[in-house]
Amino acid sequence: MENVLTNLILISSIFGLVLFFMNKSLRKWLNVEKKEFFSNHFVNEKHKKIDRTIRISFIVLILYVFFINVSGNPLKHIWFLQPYILLFGLVIVTELVRIVMEKRYSKNKNDYIFTSVQLVVISLFLLAVFSTDFFGLLAW
Repeated sequence: MENVLTNLILISSIFGLVLFFMNKSLRKWLNVEKKEFFSNHFVNEKHKKIDRTIRISFIVLILYVFFINVSGNPLKHIWFLQPYILLFGLVIVTELVRIVMEKRYSKNKNDYIFTSVQLVVISLFLLAVFSTDFFGLLAW
């Protein structure tokens, strides 16, 4: 168990460092401003309204799916209605909206390229993690 936890922390740390240095070099290469960590950076008010609508819709969807899963057969859960899949979908949709809004309305036209690369890298990592049980570490 200790070994698994150590490996999980190690893999997460390595990915975090790779992402940090990739972001740093991409920002420099594309001349993109650094955004605050864990902040909602909206391009304009339209983007803010769309993002808020998407988040509220996903909250309603997650609550609806929760009641479907609780009332249904526990052995027959629908895989794409699992909360972690829906949260992954939320991240994908909100970031795709950010990419579109940055491409259309941002002062720096390279913002959308930076966001696109970041979304692809993070999505590929998360897909690899969940499809391989964290690279075989969680296979009990």
